[in-house]
Amino acid sequence: MDHSASLAAPTRRTRRLVIVGLAVLGAALVAFVPGRMVLMMLSMPLRRPTWQVWFGTFNGVALVTVLALPLAALAAWALARRRSAAGATSAWRKSLAEVGIVYGTLPWVWMILLPGDEDGAVVSLVPLRDLLVMDQGQIVGNLLVFAALGFLVPLRFVALASVPRILALAAGCSVLVETAQYVLRLDRVSSVDDVLLNTAGAVLAALVSPRWWRATPETPSDRPRPTPVPGR
Repeated sequence: MDHSASLAAPTRRTRRLVIVGLAVLGAALVAFVPGRMVLMMLSMPLRRPTWQVWFGTFNGVALVTVLALPLAALAAWALARRRSAAGATSAWRKSLAEVGIVYGTLPWVWMILLPGDEDGAVVSLVPLRDLLVMDQGQIVGNLLVFAALGFLVPLRFVALASVPRILALAAGCSVLVETAQYVLRLDRVSSVDDVLLNTAGAVLAALVSPRWWRATPETPSDRPRPTPVPGR
């Protein structure tokens, strides 16, 4: 009974932690958008195409992400219940991590792949040159792109539970996104500094969660203990 109670407490803490993390990520998107711009978007004429308003603008994607938070929580709950019914271990941890990775990463990548306002595709391969002219909003936004990935991937995939592997994963994903910007001719800047900031955000997020890495189901602490032999 004591062993079961000791396992239940970390599970509840992890559940609360990831749910709060999802809420913070959603709120960060709205905080990142100036309030006046959000009000302007909400006051647009109804005759404007819905797709363009909600999915083709930065403000629209941010608001859709926040509105989708209950759906993300419901998806995590449904996955956890299904896994629990099948007898899977750490059902809540896996489900919350999977939903959190998608919910906390997909909106940022979608916004990055929206058409920009540059005169054609621009490539900047000189490190730190673009960083010197970025405003605070751009820097914070780049740091958040793969923050959820860096925080939650080690909780879901034990093979990636190390800072160097998270660094490599985030760098690879960032290079892929920046390459897509150029290949798709989205009139945006594909910059080395964007890759550095995206990767740094994932690594910083990963440095926050190592205490929960040790509680993953593949670690020795969660493996069944051998039954003691009577008389020994």
